[in-house]
Order: sequence, then C-alpha cells, then structure tokens
Amino acid sequence: MQAELPWALAPPDGRYVVRGHAGEPTHVLVVALLAARAGAARPGRRRSRAVAPEPPPADVPVTRVTLVGAEPFAGEDAARAWLEGADGEHEAAAAFDVLRRVLHAHRIATADPSVAEPAREQALVVRLGLGEGEQVADGRWTHAVELPPPVRRRGGRRAALQPQERLAALLGGRDAALACEELTLRARADLDAGRTREAAFQVRVALEAALAELLPWAERGDLAGRLDELRAERPAIGAAANAALEGGLDDGQAADVERVVGRLEAALRARVLEP
Repeated sequence: MQAELPWALAPPDGRYVVRGHAGEPTHVLVVALLAARAGAARPGRRRSRAVAPEPPPADVPVTRVTLVGAEPFAGEDAARAWLEGADGEHEAAAAFDVLRRVLHAHRIATADPSVAEPAREQALVVRLGLGEGEQVADGRWTHAVELPPPVRRRGGRRAALQPQERLAALLGGRDAALACEELTLRARADLDAGRTREAAFQVRVALEAALAELLPWAERGDLAGRLDELRAERPAIGAAANAALEGGLDDGQAADVERVVGRLEAALRARVLEP
C-alpha cells in the first residue's frame, strides 16, 4: 500500500522495519517527504516578513508512505492474482492500522503528544501495487491500481447533530464541551487502533466523568435510563481496567469495554438531541 498525506508526517524520512510479537519482520514502512512549501518558516529564520494583502494559498508538504509486505509472493502469477482479487479498502484499512501503530510508537518514543494518527479519509491518494524490493521502496511499481476516494458520510459517525450545528452551539456559549466527551473519544480512538488496554483505562475514567457530568441533563429524553445502564456497568469496567493493569484483557472484558464505549457515545448523543 502507498498513500500520500498532505502534511510532513513523523517519523523522519527513512525505512522502518515493523516486526510481530515473535520478532519476525512483517512490513517495511518507507517514509519520504515529496515537497515542502518554499516559504515555510525555517528553524534558522527568526524574523517575520511582510506578505501581500491577498497572499496566494500556501503550498503544503506532502508525505508519501509506502508499506511493503516482508513476505514475498510465490511468483509473478500469484502476485498478479492477489492484485486483481484484492479488496482495496480492506487492504488499505489493514495498512493504515500498521501506520497508526508506527506513529503511536513514534509518539511514545519522542514523548510528543502532537503526533497524530492519520485516517484513510485524510489521504490524498492510496495505491495498491506490485514491484521488487528496491523498486517499491522508492515509490515505483511494476503494476499498481489507485483506489477511489472513500465515500464521505455527512456528519460524524457517532454525532447526534451536524458538526456545524454543534460547533456553533459550543462557540456561541449555548452548549459546553464535557470532559467525558473527550475521554470517550480517546477511548474510541484506542479501540479503533487495537489498543484495548489503553481503552480500558480511558473508559473507566470516562464512565465516572459521564455519570457526574450528565446528571444535570438526566430529565432530557431517555438519558435517565441510559445513566442507570452506565452505573450498572461499573463492576465490569472496573474488572476490565484491573485486568489491564495486570497485563491484558480476555475476550469478554474486551467486549465489555467495546459495549460501554458504545453506551457512552449513545448517552452523549442523547444529551445534545433537541428536547
């Protein structure tokens, strides 16, 4: 898989070997900055500079990431058969999972919380292709296909209101952003990235915050019943978080975390629905 992203992606340009739990290589990730804005601020420049009254749109850096499978195909026929029969979006989703793993590791290694994890929808282009080792590492192919852009859904996938409506309410002081909303988003991000232990920690705090913060809206719609459901989840989430402290969750505990994150999201939607 190859993707081009409209920013300077960390980590720096280079090749990174991704290994599985047994230490065997699974992928090689190649990062290359293709272009950067000529007028971008440089570390050595300390002064501001004048600009035109209507400056043109700035160019942006574009980073190409190429994820190369470590296991070669049995031959050219097998490789072509894979490319012709591949589910492009499935392959792209799996590749972005690996990319998020690399960037998560980079964020931890650099202790830099600003390192973001990209989504498939943010890519300018995504390609699947075949080639030899050095060829694909340089971003070239023998055969390749470009995937169509994903269908963009209107609004957030778990939002009760259109984002513009909620944003206007937040900026206009007609609504408040709750801590449990941010904590629930973090728990969902961890779940989507396969970080079940981290999600268990996040959802435990998100649950307690939600039970306290949503109480003033308990009479809105069915929110009172949803809060009762969430209170009943305390033992399961406590057990999941304790298991995470000890090293890992079993399948049942992971399912508990997924279920409670979904219930938190539903309760948060219920709060912002029109009464």
